[in-house]
Amino acid sequence: MADKYYLGLDQGTTGCTAILYNDRWQLVARGYKELTQIYPQAGWVEHDAMEIWDTVLYSVQEALDKTHAQAADIRCIGIDNEGESVVVWDKYTGRPIYNAIVWQDRRTARYSDSLAETYGEMVREKTGLMIDSYFSATKIKWILDNVDSARDLMKNGRLLAGTMDTWLVWKMTHGRVHVTDASTASRTMLLNIHSGDWDDDIMALLDIDRSLMPEICNSAALYGYTDPMDFLGVRIPISGLLVDQQAALFGQACITPGTIKTTYGTGCFMLMNTGDAPVYSPNGILTTVAWQLGGKKTFALDGGIYITGAAVQWLRDGLKIINKASETAPMAYSLKDNGGVYFVPAFSGLAAPHWDSYARGMIVGLTGGTTREHIVRATLESTAYQVKDILDVMEKDSGVSITMLRCDGGATANEFLMQFQSDILGIPLEIPEIAETTSLGAAYMAALGIGDFTSIEEIGGTWKLARHLEPRMSEDERQSLLHNWHRAVERSKHWEEN
Repeated sequence: MADKYYLGLDQGTTGCTAILYNDRWQLVARGYKELTQIYPQAGWVEHDAMEIWDTVLYSVQEALDKTHAQAADIRCIGIDNEGESVVVWDKYTGRPIYNAIVWQDRRTARYSDSLAETYGEMVREKTGLMIDSYFSATKIKWILDNVDSARDLMKNGRLLAGTMDTWLVWKMTHGRVHVTDASTASRTMLLNIHSGDWDDDIMALLDIDRSLMPEICNSAALYGYTDPMDFLGVRIPISGLLVDQQAALFGQACITPGTIKTTYGTGCFMLMNTGDAPVYSPNGILTTVAWQLGGKKTFALDGGIYITGAAVQWLRDGLKIINKASETAPMAYSLKDNGGVYFVPAFSGLAAPHWDSYARGMIVGLTGGTTREHIVRATLESTAYQVKDILDVMEKDSGVSITMLRCDGGATANEFLMQFQSDILGIPLEIPEIAETTSLGAAYMAALGIGDFTSIEEIGGTWKLARHLEPRMSEDERQSLLHNWHRAVERSKHWEEN
C-alpha cells in the first residue's frame, strides 16, 4: 500500500512552499516556487493572483516528484496564507479585476489615518485591530473605488473578494467553495471578533457589500474537495485553513495560554496564545483570533515586524553586497562588535509597537572604518532588536512573564542571529526539528479536520526540539546596545512627512 501524505501549503509573500508530511509527522519532501513582487509605484506592493495559483500547482508537483509520490497519495490539504493580502475577482470569468494588493502595501495609509480619527476606537473594540492600511479592508475599498465598473459589478452580484486562502480554495474547487477561517478573517479589519461574523457597521462605512465576502468557518473542517479538472487530476479533502502566523503558533504546539513563538520570514511575527478571551493592548500589539475549533475561538496577541528577512534580501538584490543569505552569519562573526552601526529597516514604515507608516529605512553610525560586514551585521541585529521591542510590550500588556521563546522560519538557520536574539532578549530560545512550522500547522489542522487527530493536545505530543540556546551577554552590554538602537529608531520616524 502506498504511503499517505499530509500536504501543508504555505502560501507566502515571496513564494509558495508545499510540504509533504508522513503519518509520523516527518518532513518527507518540499516544493517551492518564487512569486514575482510587483511595485507599481513607491509604497505600492502587488501580486498577480493567477501567478499565485500557478506557484501552488508547481510547488505541489515538485514536492510529489521529489518523493516519487502521486497526487492521489495526498490524504488531505491544509493551507496557510500570507494574511492581509487581498484579491477581488469576477465569479463568472474567474479572473481578478485587479492585482492582489499585498499586506505591505501602503497606498491607503492617508485614508486610514483620516478614518482612524473618527472611527479608531469603534474599529478597535469590534475587531481587535487598529485602523491601518496593513489590513485587507481599505485595500478592498481601494479596488472597488479605482477599478472601472467595479462597484457596478458588485451591485450586480458578480464580484467575490478574499484573502489568499479564499482565492486558492475557490480555484481548487472550481469555484464551488467561497470560505475563509476565523483566524484569517480576523486580519481583514472586517470581522467582529465578539460575534464571529462580518461587521455590518464597518462594511457600511467602507461601502463593501456582504455579497463579496466568504463564509467564515472553523480552522479545521471539511470545506470541500479539489476538482480533478483544476488540481492535478485528483479529488482531495481540503480540511485546514489558517493565516500564516497562527499556523506557526499551532505548528509550534503553543496550544496553552501564555505560550509564545516568533516566526522569522520576510517580516517577523510574534504571537502569544491568550486562551479563550481577547486581551487588548494599549501599546500597539494587536488582538487577533488564533484559531476557531468547534465554534470556539482561541485568541492571541500579535506583534508584527514588516521587514526582517526582506532586509537580507535587499543586501543581496538591492545593495548586492552578499550573494546569498547563508554568507551573513560568517560575515557578522568576523567582527568583534557592530562598530557603532545600526540599521532601522523601515522600508514600508514601522509596525508594532510604533505603527508609523511614514518611517523610512535608516543606517546610522557610519564612519570611514565601516565595512560591508558592519552593514550585514547591523541588518541581522536589527531583527533581534525589533523582536525585543515587541516582547517587552507583550510581556507588559499580557501580565505574563516570558521566560522562553520558540522560534521558527528560515532565519533560524542563521547561528549568529539566533545567538544574538537570545542575548538581546536575555532568555533561552527553543528551535524545533521542523523549522517550516507554518506549513506544519496547516497540515496539523487538515489532519484534525478529517479526524486523524482527536484533540489539539494529541498534536502537541508530536513537537520535537532541535536546538536550545542560552543568553551569554552581560546586562550592561544588552542595555547599551538597546539604548543606541532606540536612538536610531527615533530618527527614522515620520521621515516621509518632513
